[in-house]
Amino acid sequence: MADLSEPEGTVNWKERCLTLESQLMKFRLQASKIRELLAEKKATQISNSPFIDESSGSEEEESSRSSSRTSESDSRCRSGPGSPRAMKRGVSLSSVTSDSDYAIPPDAYSVDTDYSEPEQKLPKTSSSSSDNGKNEPLEKSGYLLKMSGKVKTWKRRWFVLKGGELLYYKSPSDVIRKPQGQIELNASSHIERGDGKQTIQLTTEKRTYYLTADSPNILEEWIKVLQNVLKIQAASPLFIQPEIKPTMKGLLTKVKHGYSKRVWCTLVGKTLYYFRNQEDKVGPLLVSTAKVEEVDRSCDSDEDYEASGRSLLSTHYTVVIHPKDQGPTYLLIGSKHEKDTWLYHLTVAAGSTSVNVGSEFEQLICKLLNVEGDTTSQIWRHPTLCHSKEGITCPLTTLPSEALQTEAIKLFKTCQLFINAAVDSPAIDYHVSLAQSALQICLTHPELQNEICCQLIKQTRRRHPQNQTGPIQGLQLLALCVGLFLPQHPFLWLLKLHLKKNADSRTEFGKYAIYCQRCVERTQQNGDREARPSRMEILSTLLRNPYHHSLPFSIPVHFMNGIYQVVGFDASTTVDEFLNTLNQDTGMRKPAQSGFALFSDDPSGKDIEHCLQGNIKICDIISKWEQASKEQHPGKCEGTRTVRLTYKNRLYFSVQVHGETDREKLLLVYQTNDQIVNGLFPVNKELAMELSALLAQVEIGDFERPFSTPAGQVTSQSKSNQTLKQVLERFYPKRYRLGCSEEQLRQLCQRLSTRWMALRGHSAADCVRIYLTVARKWSFFGAKLFAAKPLATSSLEKSFIWFAVHEDGISILDYSTMRLTVTYTYKSLMTFGGYQDDFMLVVNDAQTKDKATEKLLFAMTKPKVGILPGIVFHHLPLFYFF
Repeated sequence: MADLSEPEGTVNWKERCLTLESQLMKFRLQASKIRELLAEKKATQISNSPFIDESSGSEEEESSRSSSRTSESDSRCRSGPGSPRAMKRGVSLSSVTSDSDYAIPPDAYSVDTDYSEPEQKLPKTSSSSSDNGKNEPLEKSGYLLKMSGKVKTWKRRWFVLKGGELLYYKSPSDVIRKPQGQIELNASSHIERGDGKQTIQLTTEKRTYYLTADSPNILEEWIKVLQNVLKIQAASPLFIQPEIKPTMKGLLTKVKHGYSKRVWCTLVGKTLYYFRNQEDKVGPLLVSTAKVEEVDRSCDSDEDYEASGRSLLSTHYTVVIHPKDQGPTYLLIGSKHEKDTWLYHLTVAAGSTSVNVGSEFEQLICKLLNVEGDTTSQIWRHPTLCHSKEGITCPLTTLPSEALQTEAIKLFKTCQLFINAAVDSPAIDYHVSLAQSALQICLTHPELQNEICCQLIKQTRRRHPQNQTGPIQGLQLLALCVGLFLPQHPFLWLLKLHLKKNADSRTEFGKYAIYCQRCVERTQQNGDREARPSRMEILSTLLRNPYHHSLPFSIPVHFMNGIYQVVGFDASTTVDEFLNTLNQDTGMRKPAQSGFALFSDDPSGKDIEHCLQGNIKICDIISKWEQASKEQHPGKCEGTRTVRLTYKNRLYFSVQVHGETDREKLLLVYQTNDQIVNGLFPVNKELAMELSALLAQVEIGDFERPFSTPAGQVTSQSKSNQTLKQVLERFYPKRYRLGCSEEQLRQLCQRLSTRWMALRGHSAADCVRIYLTVARKWSFFGAKLFAAKPLATSSLEKSFIWFAVHEDGISILDYSTMRLTVTYTYKSLMTFGGYQDDFMLVVNDAQTKDKATEKLLFAMTKPKVGILPGIVFHHLPLFYFF
């Protein structure tokens, strides 16, 4: 490089400028990489807030997701030069980097990231400013780091906030595919800032999500948009009645009195709600008393319509609502398919008798509504409403996009294959695959839920009596369908009328129709499902008529004493309802009183159990477990493998002891024994032998002495020794049996037989009472123990300890002796939860002046880190929350 002191004539300034520019570019790239590495380092510092939800994690690990049964709009807006919605888009560095590339430094971003997303991938509705600059943003897209699942690792995902839902994909190019996860936002959701400047904690009804942005500025933009959406959800009537699902929702442009506003619209029943934010509500508008029609722009001359500018109107389709005694309201919609969908559902909500909107199938339904479903009407014989051997060339219902119309035609072909192919038991998996494929598509695209119901109604209707094989299989698929979700009005009206017309307990076809009616009632009662039907559910529906059983499905529930109870359920049964049946059958109290909970095993086969929440449906649990098992064991034929459910104690409170039932006491004994055998309960050898003898008396009864007759003495002695060895193996601590010689085992058997014979004549109830009386003398009876290792930052200088959670607080026990080291009451607990890969406690000891607040870190297995916060949270006394 030339020296600046050289004479001007000897310097090649052009070459020098190019050299400096090249060096500057290198420095910028290095700075970008350094900032990215710093951002990722900060991202690994998890919020100190507690993970109070045991199901916190990633929906990427679930094979099915919660789907709102709504017809979401893909609100599209043009960007013409004359449109107020036109926006500038620049291609930022993030548009050309891959999923694993370095992040962009904060100073490389525009202040408004909506304008800096890649143009080819940005959803056309992501423009978030209003026409007049006063509206608040409701949509956004961009990269965020998301904490994934139980392994607590950060993954970079492309997030799209739209339609009140936060979807995430691996990259922008995947937005046309099924999202990796879906976060449904409602008024019960809330946002909290993390310790870092770039991390937030998003809590929904189901779980907690941890998100990190590439810079503080980007995080602020996401927070602003998310808060705007949550405010609107709080203002919506859906928050007051969350079981009500909107028919349509999306961002539209509203024109009235010469002013245009970009508003969030939600059609609920016969009312259209639209608002910009919680403080500036524009709606609601009662559609039932209004006239709804499409505007023909070529000849329209309405002043309000013209006032908003032809440049805006020329890029949109328009629907006008004429309320009674009010001026017209115009809704500007970005695409024809979306306009057709809004027009149809608004017309239905208005109660119009017009048969000029919607598809031919929808127009025929409207005609049937006009004649109140008269069974003698010739409308019922119309070919569009009846079974067809040929495929359909267009969907039966109005759909908001061409892609969904294509999917609808494919869906009809799948239904045809299911109906026309005879059910063959050896090849039953063919029908299982078809049913799961069709219904999974409808869960992924809720707009198709009306469509498949209409297709199955059509294919189970005959113009003339014929062979009923086809329609029966159609009703079987319809039964699986309505067990998951229901269509909207007027399709639900048609479905109920169709089932009522065919319900007949004298025929197989009629029995399936009656079963479908039951499914409709239960789905209306408990809401939609989250996952497609499991193999077990489909087999039970196809191979035996579920009409004959009020609870057509069943599954065994295992107890700690080795027995199981078979419990029945239907397609909509929740865990709470399931446990209510189980408790009635076994003579146990409600979980809130007994502290018992239902657990499932892990589909991976690892020794991990998952506590099941009360509002989850049993069929969803079975289905998700089945899908996860297939994903984790690809290529293996394990059609008979299913989830294992266990019912055992999770929370123990001494105040609930007085109401314990005999079954609860018995199961507590066996659960305590499981802890003793595995070294989670302190007992010496003598006490362990006494407790083993008590359990032997409970399970087997009086000890049978060997026969004294010479002929049978050898056989009797052998049988007696075998029984004693089995008792030791099941009830005696492993650590005391480990390494024992044959002679030592013989001595253990002899001591056991002596103590067992001393219990002769004692009933099982007496032995259970004695066992619990002895066990409850330990201060931490009923506590949940976790092996942990205090980290160097902790004041506890131990290699390993026992972390005990109980009703009075959290105690640290010595690993070898299980003696108390220290107890932290819940009153001193400031916060708790996962911290990186460890568990963290922040406690405040008011008695210590030097160090009032102490942060304790414990290393433990990752599954335990995920389970422990929920156990602590549910032990917290009421005062902790005030």
